Amino acid sequence: MKKPILALILLFGLSSLSTAADIALQDNPPDHYVVIKGDTLWGIAGKFLKQPWRWPEIWKMNAQQIKNPHLIYPGDMIVLDTTSGSPELRLVKGLETVKRSPYVRAEATESSAISSIPPTAIEPFLSQPMIIAEGELEKTPYIVGTEESRVIMGAGNSAYVQSVVEGGALHWHIYRPGKALVDPDTEETLGFEAVYLGDAKITRFGEPATISITKSVLEINIGDRLVEAKENVSRAYAPHAPEKTIYGRIISAYGGVAEVGKGAIVTLNKGTRDGLEIGHVLAIYRHGKNVAPAAHDETSAKTIKLPDERNGLAFVFRVFDKLSYALVMQSEGPVHVLDDVRTP
Repeated sequence: MKKPILALILLFGLSSLSTAADIALQDNPPDHYVVIKGDTLWGIAGKFLKQPWRWPEIWKMNAQQIKNPHLIYPGDMIVLDTTSGSPELRLVKGLETVKRSPYVRAEATESSAISSIPPTAIEPFLSQPMIIAEGELEKTPYIVGTEESRVIMGAGNSAYVQSVVEGGALHWHIYRPGKALVDPDTEETLGFEAVYLGDAKITRFGEPATISITKSVLEINIGDRLVEAKENVSRAYAPHAPEKTIYGRIISAYGGVAEVGKGAIVTLNKGTRDGLEIGHVLAIYRHGKNVAPAAHDETSAKTIKLPDERNGLAFVFRVFDKLSYALVMQSEGPVHVLDDVRTP
């Protein structure tokens, strides 16, 4: 794969003094850091900044580059420069020491670049369409029978599928319609969860076609639906705040639980129609409780609403029209379904 243009990524300057001036550094931050395998941009920025998601603000990038940052590889050095009076991060490429003798040199490729956020947490949510419109699964191929009249199937079993196009895709995901996702404020049905069951491969086209189930995470039954598996495209995410005010809610958490923490996947009731995009960072707020006033205070209302408290950060990594997936990057306590998410 062709290397990124070195001239564009050798050094990054300060984007603007007014923006960088209010960025708080960590107490006693290092003056430099050499990137190692397994690092993430968020984690590296956290070594320098108290708000690591703001690292793009002090690197010289335009708006398009912020959405698709330059590639950074193990062996590169991140340098913190404060000589101008404001923090500035610079990238110096390829500082690894090499022996000056004949050797095979491995060129850096996009696949060896470090990621912005932990990739393993979100990979299944990139390749598998888990939010669907009402009735969308009813248009897809479906399992009509099983070998040896099995009632329940799993990895290693074969099944028969109706409505597969001859000569079409070979690899498929298997789904079952799930619960409706309803906006807690407007009561609008925003979409439906599709429950991922496993993967399958076409072994014989026909009507019906034959599939081999190659992976199963839940029991698979007659009537379950197939969705064509798309190639998982790696994205270089860059955190940035929304340009407009976002006020949304967490309406679901992966696994059907009501309480989660750092590293959890949550579903938000906002999407592209509301101005959300991949890479947006939102603050999570826990709702303040309603408490009874002191018994001697006769002038107070029946209850007092305590203030909402900021409880963490969520990173938006996949956006649909009315909904989004986000990864909880920081949490100072339990994060609950129906907690607020807002522009930080």
